[in-house]
Parts: sequence; structure tokens; C-alpha cells
Amino acid sequence: MKYSQATDYALHAMLYLVAAAPDKPVGVAVLAEKMGVSQTYLSKMLTKLVKAGLIQSVSGANGGYRLRRSYEDISFLDVIHAIEGTASMFECSLDHGSECLVQQVVVEAEQQLEQFLGNKKIADVAKRMKAE
Repeated sequence: MKYSQATDYALHAMLYLVAAAPDKPVGVAVLAEKMGVSQTYLSKMLTKLVKAGLIQSVSGANGGYRLRRSYEDISFLDVIHAIEGTASMFECSLDHGSECLVQQVVVEAEQQLEQFLGNKKIADVAKRMKAE
């Protein structure tokens, strides 16, 4: 299983927003420079995070993006769902429906992964970053 590069950027952007100051807006140019990515591409990811209610866009001379919710409450799964959506990663191609034993195993694995990622908070990683 593989998540898109967009998810990678979104997770790192969330960590940069926490490190900068959770309440202080950070400009897309600053974020893009720190991450070494295109401003245009990063803006698309940030827009998805805004639509998901994880961050907010702040206009004005000192504008940018900042967290909308406490980083203690934002999980890795929240960010992944904002970028990737919530559809299952696996669909049985043989039209067995819900009876497909292969699909049952993969769906169970996805549920366990989602539970783990849902319990892993951005705060957990942010605290480790500050300690290092």
C-alpha cells in the first residue's frame, strides 16, 4: 500500500505549522521553502486541509495558514482522509461481493491500519521533534 506524495507533503506541512506556532499563520512561501516543494502544489494540499477543517487560511499582510483545531486532536488519519479520501484501498475485481474472502482479509487489515493512524496524533510526532 502506498499513499500519495500529496499525503506526505500534507503531514509534513501539519508538523511545520505546529513547530512554527500552532496559533501563528505561516505563509505558503515559507512552508514551501522549508519543505523544498512547489508553492503551487503545496497550495493544493493546504486547500484540501482547509476544506477538511484541519487548518484555516488567514488573509492579510501577515496571513498564511494555521491550525484550526488543537494539534492534540488531529490524527494522522484525519490528514490522510483529507488528502486521499475515505474509499477502501482494495476492491475485489472478481465480483464476489461482500462474500469475497480475499476482500474480507484486506478490509480487516485496512481497519486495523486506520485504527492505528486514528490513534496516532500529530502531537505525538511534534513532541518527538521538539525533544530532538
